[in-house]
Amino acid sequence: MSLLLMTVLFGAAIGLVLGMLGGGGSILTVPVLVYLLHMDPHMAVTASLIIVGLNALMGSVLHWRAGNVKLKEAFLFGMYGIVSSYAGARVSTMLNSTLLLMLFALLMLVIALLMLRPKMGVVTSTTATRRPWWLVLLGGLGAGLLTGFLGVGGGFLIVPALVLLLGMDMTTAVGSSLVVIALTSAAGIAGHLNSHIALPWTEILVFTAMGFTGLLAGTKLARMLPVARLQQTFALFVLGLSLVLLLLNVPKLPMF
Repeated sequence: MSLLLMTVLFGAAIGLVLGMLGGGGSILTVPVLVYLLHMDPHMAVTASLIIVGLNALMGSVLHWRAGNVKLKEAFLFGMYGIVSSYAGARVSTMLNSTLLLMLFALLMLVIALLMLRPKMGVVTSTTATRRPWWLVLLGGLGAGLLTGFLGVGGGFLIVPALVLLLGMDMTTAVGSSLVVIALTSAAGIAGHLNSHIALPWTEILVFTAMGFTGLLAGTKLARMLPVARLQQTFALFVLGLSLVLLLLNVPKLPMF
């Protein structure tokens, strides 16, 4: 299968997952870029940030037009994450490629387990209380660090943080999280580009375009399919993939 065709297929597939499940799908971007499109892990993290950031930007525009974005709060949270995202990206470029993939596999494992947990009661803006500024600061810094370090959007953390720390309802939190992801991704990209990585821009742009197409299709499918069952199936797939990545990379660490 040609490289371009694989880019089209997997870009659309990941966008489809994101559209159906609303979060977690971007965790597959780095493994796909490394193991199927044969990118270097550091290049894959940078490319993932560009893909995730552009899709988040386009998605945030759609949500903003639908009235589901609180720009002021999203920018506040996102600005906290910009510094840590840049710092995380700089640290990431210094790591051994094997260690980077192993850490990514551990993150996938955590996400899969979180997705498999029974859903807690939904916190709404009417029941949530705004938390102290320092707690909001820590939330923004943590989300930004994760985004820059491993090249993921972090929506699975940002959405609950916006609900619990800023008192948003779930619909507004999802839309606002895309603004946060776009901001922190931009800072992470800046941190990685300083390492002078030559990026395959054709594949990145095709992947992004197909991801957005899949995102639109997945959003429509989500209204017709049992999303809870889909999320469980996807979580089990991510869990299995994380274990495979660990098995592949742990033996390659220097201590082994």
